[in-house]
Amino acid sequence: MSYLRLGVNIDHVATIRNARGGQHPDPVRAARLAAEAGADGITAHLREDRRHISDGDIERLTREIDLPLNFEMAATDEMLAIALKHRPHAACIVPEKREEVTTEGGLDAAGLHNHLARFCAELKAAGIRVSLFIEADKKQIDAAVSLGAPVVELHTGAYCEAATDAERATHLERIREAARYGAGLGIEMHAGHGLSFDTVGPIAEMPEFHELNIGHFLVGEAIFGGLDSSIRRMRALMDKARAGASGRVGA
Repeated sequence: MSYLRLGVNIDHVATIRNARGGQHPDPVRAARLAAEAGADGITAHLREDRRHISDGDIERLTREIDLPLNFEMAATDEMLAIALKHRPHAACIVPEKREEVTTEGGLDAAGLHNHLARFCAELKAAGIRVSLFIEADKKQIDAAVSLGAPVVELHTGAYCEAATDAERATHLERIREAARYGAGLGIEMHAGHGLSFDTVGPIAEMPEFHELNIGHFLVGEAIFGGLDSSIRRMRALMDKARAGASGRVGA
């Protein structure tokens, strides 16, 4: 079974910095610490309103961090120009609304197919790996294939926020089916949003996933035990779940 990568999203280190202004805490320093603690990549979402990550953060991350940068972006001409300027390893196109507190769901890749086609084509032509952040839905995966996106990231928010075990199991099965479907079409499957110590295991067990992107929870846990500790524990839980799944497959 393949190694499962951990992408650490540092957006909310910047949120804390911006609450007071100034330079502290520095999200680029957080990215360095994440690398030392076992992260395989860094994720940063440059929002239209610059509520957390700034243009300067993106510039420094591309210049100062050795890990691959996953640049989360809305499908706008401004963000496309920034991506083409900095050439991150990957660009994950996400839905974005000014009024939302955080990303509320997956991108409607099917409904926005014609709009997204140019963005996917220009990013790919620049050598940037295109990813689409979508719901666990076959129609959306089919749209990603049609758009030529080599990667999709499945939105795990509803699974993580489920109020009952039965509801969570239903969402988990949808994710499992979508992961299998996408992998069968040759898509590299990623997952993220809302994952915690308590919810990461069942997702990490799924052999179709190559990468999980986790941020807000890790930054929140860092308040109590440090960023290094929170990342190392998440890394260990992912490895344990993946090893357990591998053992069951080989049994």
